[in-house]
Amino acid sequence: MSATETPAGERVELGLTGMTCAACANRIERKLNRLDGVQATVNYATEKASVTYDAAVVGADDLVGAVEAAGYGARLPEAAAAAGDGAVDPRDAHLRDLRLRLTGAAVLSVPLLLISMIPALQFENWQWLALQLATPVVLWAGWPFHRAAWQNLRHGSASMDTLISVGTLAAWGWSVVALFLLDAGQPGMKMPLELVLDRDASSSHVYLETAGVVTTLILAGRYFEARAKRRAGAALGALLELGAKDVAVLGADGTERRVPIERLAPGDRFVVRPGEKVATDGVVEEGVSAVDQSLLTGESVPVEKRPGDPVAGAVLNAGGRLVVRATRVGADTALAQIGRLVEDAQTGKAPVQRLADRVSGVFVPVVIVLAVATLGFWLGDGSGATFAFSTAVATLIIACPCALGLATPTALLVGTGRGAQMGVLIKGPEVLESTRRVDTIVLDKTGTVTTGRMTLVDVAVDGADEELALRLAGALEDASEHPIARAIAAGARERAGALPGVVGFRSLDGLGVAGTVDGHAVVVGRPELLTDHDLPVPASLTEALDAARALGRTAVVAGWDGRARAVLVVADAVKPTSADAIARLKDLGLRPVLLTGDHEATARAVAAEVGIDEVISGVLPAGKADVVARLQAEGRVVAMVGDGVNDAPALALADLGLAIGTGTDVAIEASDLTLVSGDLRAAADAIRLARRTLRTIKVNLFWAFAYNVVLIPVAMLGLLNPLLAGAAMALSSVFVVSNSLRLRSFRADRPGTGGAPAA
Repeated sequence: MSATETPAGERVELGLTGMTCAACANRIERKLNRLDGVQATVNYATEKASVTYDAAVVGADDLVGAVEAAGYGARLPEAAAAAGDGAVDPRDAHLRDLRLRLTGAAVLSVPLLLISMIPALQFENWQWLALQLATPVVLWAGWPFHRAAWQNLRHGSASMDTLISVGTLAAWGWSVVALFLLDAGQPGMKMPLELVLDRDASSSHVYLETAGVVTTLILAGRYFEARAKRRAGAALGALLELGAKDVAVLGADGTERRVPIERLAPGDRFVVRPGEKVATDGVVEEGVSAVDQSLLTGESVPVEKRPGDPVAGAVLNAGGRLVVRATRVGADTALAQIGRLVEDAQTGKAPVQRLADRVSGVFVPVVIVLAVATLGFWLGDGSGATFAFSTAVATLIIACPCALGLATPTALLVGTGRGAQMGVLIKGPEVLESTRRVDTIVLDKTGTVTTGRMTLVDVAVDGADEELALRLAGALEDASEHPIARAIAAGARERAGALPGVVGFRSLDGLGVAGTVDGHAVVVGRPELLTDHDLPVPASLTEALDAARALGRTAVVAGWDGRARAVLVVADAVKPTSADAIARLKDLGLRPVLLTGDHEATARAVAAEVGIDEVISGVLPAGKADVVARLQAEGRVVAMVGDGVNDAPALALADLGLAIGTGTDVAIEASDLTLVSGDLRAAADAIRLARRTLRTIKVNLFWAFAYNVVLIPVAMLGLLNPLLAGAAMALSSVFVVSNSLRLRSFRADRPGTGGAPAA
């Protein structure tokens, strides 16, 4: 697994305003990175800058100043928080402004286009009406383009707005000059459609419809792009807003008082009624209830919680009343940590985006040079000023660096947000390429393929009723603290109901336990213990013992009334979904390997049950990373799935690390993908989602590059009308964002999952 090195120091996320294309983001990023001790990444799609800086060299206010010096706006997180809940989101204000300008432009541009293109609608001096319709569209509706272009010019740079502003103002200005100075109303004036066919059209042609309609089309593209970008980030926003807003705190005298969630502190006890959200992370102290954890895990089946069980904030109490003691609040909760992980992933840049960034950095100046060269070439070619001018304007208008800048971040935005809804956390964009190359997946056994808890899996009896055997042996084991004893007691209680009491309980030197239950002298333990107590083991129970051992399971014998009467088998049970998960991983072209410290028989039995052919057993915790390294040395690209502290080195070394979210924080920190639920099928879903996100990015980048590489030369050759160029440019960015939004429909390939709906 690879990680991007960042300098040690403070980290801050700046909210940015004023960016209109990828060139703007590139310029802000370069400006910030020129500061000493600063490493910054600017994301055009999220309109944020993720900055790591040395506080001894530069301050947070200096970062804001650098952005403002570049001609853009920036806000520190504290400034955004100080604005309060009632503050207007700048992105919402921008969207409303775009909608207003687009509406006005569309109302004026439709009659402008009709009167300019249809001779039957034209009347004497109709061009002056066209000027009145076009002027407010170009100067008022298009004002954001002109303002941004001027600000860029003042700072010695250029952006997408420069191309739009120069193109539309040139068309409008040429037309004004033609109307006032060149007597554009003379008979024989060519129409735009004729212009496409006639390279010798009169130089007195006016371009008012081009200036007005191109402005309207690009405004439409900007509006739909901005709206789609908001939808792209909606998954994470909706997830973070699902937390409780207030909580019923339980006082020392047992009274309840409702307080805002911000006033809850670790150690406080609070009440969660049926249908309410759990206010924050905590531990259940009273009550039993089913809890819907689909918000965090993507699993729709409620999980029962009892006293002593942990619960996460924002999950829904679907059953009875619970009293919970808060353990983590605010930014320390599981929901907040998930939000930070996803935001960090969204602000990163995949390696595949680097080329697009380099192209965006020089794109606009190159296009301006090409447009000037195009104008000069066609003027020198003798094609006439009208044709040369039209071709140069089309070259300016068709170029679109925005699609390049949006290709990767919008797909990441949607993909990581959708993953969070499903309980799959993608740590960063670098992970995506790893998921495509992986061919081998190593799975830790305990806690990953199995439940990680000893469970009563089988009971064999000889000369006794199974329920009686469970009651007597279970009652005796219930008095012991040994993990095997706890598993037998829990299984007996589940199968036979409440257990009777024990008299004279004794623990016998690690061999087993003895005591009196319901008047029976009962012994439970190893076969030799029962033999020592003159309780012979019959042949049928000896066979059951041998069968359990052959499967690598642990078996104990229970005897009373003169002989051994039952064998109870416990094992670390395989998760019900593991076999299905392995099948799905194989369908993805992965070769599963079971890795465990258990002995060969146990490992082989578990592997056979879930469908794994390759087993590596008897591995000490420190040796798991060595196994991964050995597989990599064989030429395999290795993914590792684990959940414990001892899995962390292997997770970090693997080409792709997947941590089971029910495991330790160390394992999660060392991994590339985190599966919030304990369901191994989520590993297949995570790899599928990451691969689909990568495929979406590549489709976006192919479109963005192909669009510009093909259509800019077409425009330079004079084969593209400026109106068509404006429409194509507007649609290019909308296509990229819309293609990314298709990731919202991604569904887990298993029943009862999927997280929040992809609205």
